[in-house]
Order: sequence, then structure tokens, then C-alpha cells
Amino acid sequence: MGWREFKKRLKRQMSDMLEIPGDVIMDLPKVVLVGDLQLFIENHRGIVEYTAENVRINAGDYEVAVSGEGLLLRNILPDEICLEGRIKSVQFIR
Repeated sequence: MGWREFKKRLKRQMSDMLEIPGDVIMDLPKVVLVGDLQLFIENHRGIVEYTAENVRINAGDYEVAVSGEGLLLRNILPDEICLEGRIKSVQFIR
């Protein structure tokens, strides 16, 4: 087991022991999908790609890839992004 895996395992155990949500202690993205019309992503690190059909968002160890139609970045805050449009798929890419 490498250092990175050990660190993740330790954070997960601390999260479980202290009953703190994993997205807080492990710095994971929190993704909330509202129907197929709206997507909120917390703990992002910026936008990688943005078109009306594809949006890729850096979320640390992941990229969140969203495809759809008429995609529009409604809100971009330092810790949250709101994406609207007709969402067809959401993928987590390592």
C-alpha cells in the first residue's frame, strides 16, 4: 500500500469514527442532481471544458464529466458550481 492509499484509508476511518461526512474530511466532491435539469457540485477545483453539450469539472482526484443539451453554468463560486440544462449523463473520471 502506497502513501496515498494509506492517507485515504486513515481519513475514511477518521470520518467514520468522528461521524463527519466523507466529503468534508476526505475533500471529496459532493454532487447533487435535481431531476435532469440541474446539477450542483461542491468542492470543485475549476472548469476543464465547457460547451453547451459537455462540461468537465476538476474535483481533485476526479473529473466530473457532464453531457447534455443547452448546458449553462448558472453559478460559479469558489466552492460550488451550478449547472443547468438537459442533463443526459454524469461520469466520474479518474
